[in-house]
Amino acid sequence: MSKHFLLYFILLIGFISCRADKVIEKKYKTKYVIVLVVDGPRYSETWGDTSHQYIPFMSNVLAPQGVIHNQFYSLGDTYTTNGHAALSTGIYQSINNSGQELPIRPSFFQHWLKQHPEDKSLAWIITSKDKLEVLSNCTEYGWKDKFRPSVDCGNAGLSTGYRHDSITQMKVMSTLQNSHPKLLLVNYREPDFSGHAGNWKGYLKGILKTDEYVHAIWQFIQNDPFYKDNTTLFVTNDHGRHLDGISNGFVSHGDNCEGCRHINLYSFGPDFKKDLVSPINRNLVDVHATILELLHIRGSFTEGNVMTELFN
Repeated sequence: MSKHFLLYFILLIGFISCRADKVIEKKYKTKYVIVLVVDGPRYSETWGDTSHQYIPFMSNVLAPQGVIHNQFYSLGDTYTTNGHAALSTGIYQSINNSGQELPIRPSFFQHWLKQHPEDKSLAWIITSKDKLEVLSNCTEYGWKDKFRPSVDCGNAGLSTGYRHDSITQMKVMSTLQNSHPKLLLVNYREPDFSGHAGNWKGYLKGILKTDEYVHAIWQFIQNDPFYKDNTTLFVTNDHGRHLDGISNGFVSHGDNCEGCRHINLYSFGPDFKKDLVSPINRNLVDVHATILELLHIRGSFTEGNVMTELFN
């Protein structure tokens, strides 16, 4: 074998190896991601009720346009801050539920903003519960107080109290229209708020009203030129509630019972299938992993798995 041929052979092998090392990213139509969290309904009053009487918009309008998971769970502590932190950070963490403790790991917001510093005003957390402002930060070295999204939480931020969901909805619609965020997480305090008050009628009304809010946002996405045909929407819960006969029933939550763990997930977007009910067992951190995939967010750890069954 000649020296020239040997050199050519070595260079060719090196070129092939370099090509093999490159990660080929899939191209998705999704440019925007919106996550809506309806706080604390039981599965038995939503998709577990075959009449779907309290979620008419989700059942009749949205479901045919997206994917419903009927085996979707929270596998961490079944409280509000814990569920939201699992969604945003991709890990289940035992965290103070009163807003007095930051998540350990950076969120998908922080990772996305690090990759897109020019879009620092286009990532938002808008929540009825003030304590969820902690989702905008973390304790990890190199990330704490950095790459933080815009926040609009509770009456006026952390430790100012909850606000009515109607105010949150108004804030969400205004932000969508005027700021066009690329990444948005929303929390509605109902039906959890009425549940804790022991108000059964208010609890059911809360499910109905948030169903209406979700539909309004879905309609906006469908008709707005910025969002139409390039936006992925996830609608889920942070936790469920005790089943009847467990503790004080619908009033509370926080244990490992089926009522607290079994929650909802609806997924809609230009890269997803339509009119599908998926029986695959999934959980909150899988939403995190799927968002990382859709937006090509690299370098973020997650305990979740990409929900490949959603994709076309």
